[in-house]
Amino acid sequence: MFVYQKKVVDKAVKTLSHKQQQMVDFIQRFGMDRGYPPTIRDIVSGCGISSTSVVDYNLKILERKRYIRRHREVARGIELTARLPSSRDQLQIPVIGQIAAGKPIPVPTPDVWNITASSETIEIPSKLTQGRQGIYALKVKGWSMIDALVNDGDIVLMEYINAVDNGEVAAIWLKAEREATLKKFYAENGHIRLQPANHRMKPIYAEPSNVEIQGRVIAVIRQLI
Repeated sequence: MFVYQKKVVDKAVKTLSHKQQQMVDFIQRFGMDRGYPPTIRDIVSGCGISSTSVVDYNLKILERKRYIRRHREVARGIELTARLPSSRDQLQIPVIGQIAAGKPIPVPTPDVWNITASSETIEIPSKLTQGRQGIYALKVKGWSMIDALVNDGDIVLMEYINAVDNGEVAAIWLKAEREATLKKFYAENGHIRLQPANHRMKPIYAEPSNVEIQGRVIAVIRQLI
């Protein structure tokens, strides 16, 4: 299972507004296409911004956050401090709730058609999804999957599907109990075994009619402070 370790930095220093990210993308693209940086008026035109003063204001913020350096004595004096990932290379994935990696806990049933209405999102490199559709994320609570590299506090990236192979880690909805859990799935001998990846914990056994698969784990996102 792939674990993506996401370094958390001071949001006050690094977080960009949509307009600022648009400007960074444009500066990077302009420089790659032409071999020299844009002027402020180039940014106004290229980003559809209303005035040079708005661009200058946001350039000062980008400079303060150390995304760019400015050489004000020259017209094309905007320099990116590093090659930054384009927003086109990133995806906003909805975080629709939490799921237990331990004893099942009640969670809302995810609806793949409405997950974009979630108020919380996480930004990930688009390559993590490998072109899959119906991707959402869940916060993990509990330690039952630690031997599968899923820790308490991690975020699991889920592909919304309703069937998995034996041994895959899935979000399982137990219909009668109205509870969900994150476990390895095994269909065997007329029942379903939901197997924790922690030798201290016992599996959960359920009737097939009581089990609904709501997605499989495709990646684990671990935040590093």
